[in-house]
Amino acid sequence: MKPLLLILVYIFVVTLPLGVSWLSGAPPRIFAAELGTGLGMLAYAMILVEFVLSGRFRRVSSEIGMDVTMRFHQVMARVALVFALVHPFFYGGSLVGGQRPWDQTRVLTVTTDFSALSTGIVAFLLLPTLVALAAFRTQLDYKYETWRLMHGVGAVLIAGALMHHALAAGRYSADPAMVWLWGGMTAVAVGSLVWVYVVEPLRARPWRVAKIKRLTPRQWGLTLRPEGHDGLRYKAGQFAWLSIGHSAFSLDENPFSISSAPAAGAEVSFVIKELGDFTGSLDQVKPGMRAYLDGPYGSMSVEGRSEPGIALIAGGVGIAPMLSILNQMRLTGDSRRVRLIYGNRLEEQIVFREDLPREDTILVLSEPPVGWQGETGMIGPDLLDGSFTDDEFAEWLFVLCGPPIMMDTVEDHLIACGVSSGRILSERFDYG
Repeated sequence: MKPLLLILVYIFVVTLPLGVSWLSGAPPRIFAAELGTGLGMLAYAMILVEFVLSGRFRRVSSEIGMDVTMRFHQVMARVALVFALVHPFFYGGSLVGGQRPWDQTRVLTVTTDFSALSTGIVAFLLLPTLVALAAFRTQLDYKYETWRLMHGVGAVLIAGALMHHALAAGRYSADPAMVWLWGGMTAVAVGSLVWVYVVEPLRARPWRVAKIKRLTPRQWGLTLRPEGHDGLRYKAGQFAWLSIGHSAFSLDENPFSISSAPAAGAEVSFVIKELGDFTGSLDQVKPGMRAYLDGPYGSMSVEGRSEPGIALIAGGVGIAPMLSILNQMRLTGDSRRVRLIYGNRLEEQIVFREDLPREDTILVLSEPPVGWQGETGMIGPDLLDGSFTDDEFAEWLFVLCGPPIMMDTVEDHLIACGVSSGRILSERFDYG
């Protein structure tokens, strides 16, 4: 119901400008021109709502889920892009031309002022660039922090350009009610960025690196202790944004799943894989260094669930939230059955092997050594069918975290086996 509520609220907000403009009572124009205006308004409203969907608001990520929120954000960004790109072409020749004194109601003419059109042209060029840079960020291989800065600045420039274009060139947007509506929506959109990048850092509390240890050739265990406060209130399975050696206002922060259990104490631990940028410099992190956490985020928690069993399916560093869930269940005496499927490429990549349940852990290697006694290959349909009974597919809760390909394969098969989407909790490393 919560994702459905999000969709209903979203539809109401993005169509609100259409309703207000309809109430203005302006004389109608030809259908193509009205359609072009409607698409332009929808695109502008959708872009403004994108600011909120992409913002780090814990109520949204905890109640609805970061996966759902980010997927919705990405799909709607693409829809808004299409609406924005096609809407000018519905006006035909009415976008340009000289003075038309016979067109006092602007039925034929949108505007004759190029300055009013110029900001629309700027947004017309910036918006596809912004979407493309986000969609192909991994392939372009530039720093995550650089992309965040470019994405934020670009979004603000687009919002400003669209506001000027709507008020200066828009037939309906010149109405006082529309001026206030666009101004309010733009203020909320930009305010969401101010909240994330100014207000939240002002409220941030410092941490110190307590321990840093190389667990495998490319994975590290990091533990932070709170400095002058009680720590972080989180649920097993959630994640936080981590910054080490920078101020609370720095863009040098990255999201990592928490591997420690809330019941274990105030210290917070992570399992981090070296992938470049910040993670490639973990060998320079020393105990005592100052750090900041922004969180918790995510809805991948098993607390309050009524299913009789829990299946934890992890790929690579996706084991981090599973360790948090396993340790929390052990420390709180949770009696539910639990089974872990943990996949890696090499045996040396398995972390905290001694802490995993001996009887209910299935280790999978895609490149096993000679004499390997566990499962081989990838986590897929055959392994799932051999690991769970029909009753378990029908009743258990399935928690997934790992590479996108593994996640998609496992989710598709679980749904094919009758597992409802409400019994699948997931967290992805990437949102392409």
